[in-house]
Amino acid sequence: MHVSAVTDVGRARVNNEDAFTIRDLATGEKIEESGAQQAIDVLDHGVLLALSDGMGGAEAGEVASALVLESLHAALASGAPAKGAIDEQLEAAVLRANQQVLEAARSENRRGMGATLTALFVRGDEAYIAEVGDSRAYLLRNGRLRQITRDQSLVQLLVDQGVMSAEEARTSSNKNVILQAVGLSQDVRVAIARLALRRGDRVLLCSDGVSNAISDAELLQIVAQSDPRAACQTMIALANDRGGEDNQTAIVADLVGEGLPMPDEFESVTETYEVLQAYEAGTPASNEPSRRSPVAKRAPTPAPEAAPEAAPEAAPPPDDVPPPDATPRRAAYPTAPTTARVGLVIVIVAIIAALIAIALLKS
Repeated sequence: MHVSAVTDVGRARVNNEDAFTIRDLATGEKIEESGAQQAIDVLDHGVLLALSDGMGGAEAGEVASALVLESLHAALASGAPAKGAIDEQLEAAVLRANQQVLEAARSENRRGMGATLTALFVRGDEAYIAEVGDSRAYLLRNGRLRQITRDQSLVQLLVDQGVMSAEEARTSSNKNVILQAVGLSQDVRVAIARLALRRGDRVLLCSDGVSNAISDAELLQIVAQSDPRAACQTMIALANDRGGEDNQTAIVADLVGEGLPMPDEFESVTETYEVLQAYEAGTPASNEPSRRSPVAKRAPTPAPEAAPEAAPEAAPPPDDVPPPDATPRRAAYPTAPTTARVGLVIVIVAIIAALIAIALLKS
């Protein structure tokens, strides 16, 4: 693996509440320097790539994001090969981080702090993706870019319900309202997916300071045409050129090991991507994860691919590709008649009111 990461405070913020970690779990070695590039051998213990976007004001957001990443690493670092299924390790590690942030938030100057988390755990020829919040992960394969996480945000919920278009979501005043974060509640539900890797895969993890400022079509062009370090630096520079309204973090990693199978031009990413545990807004967390349910259907898959010549919103998704980290849209969100849509809007207004505190913390 060849990997690089860059984080920046942006132009409008005083503190950088974003944080990232790149850890070789076999040696404990980590890359902390922003802009550095390093080669890591992915051994039996695996490699952890993760970023966290903190919230809470003052320095609480910085504390939350750093604590999330440190707790995640500590939970995964010791004896990983012998600790059971990776997805179960990831979920347990995130739940542990959630508890630690909740406990730290009892201090008067840290009340209400929390953080997003997007983590990629690479071991052998597989990668496991864990997500809480709206930081993103993308996969570049065969020249096409796909988002392999799904934002746990209010605007994404509205897009899924057909109330808002994807373009409206990008410019909405509510785009910073997230449905959950690590450390804000005992009830955190971790979305987890598994990806079968192919030689030459490139993955991108980024905070919303990057994805809000740069379209998927632009990300494709940047990530496809640069090495990891240059790609990270270009994304951060472009986000700052466009105002730098938020902290920005990007991690780019190339998977180039000879032990990985070559990509097949006839094999879709859909065939190599499996949702193990989905986040569904309004569904209580359970001690029995939904991935174990005997009624589970075919696993949903990543979002539609972005082509260089057009923005992703302009291209219709393939018929067989439902959105990631959710049940297929028809089953989860059936089309409602007009009167029901009115009721839905009323419910959505209530959701906005309930989540306004998170919106203020992230703004």
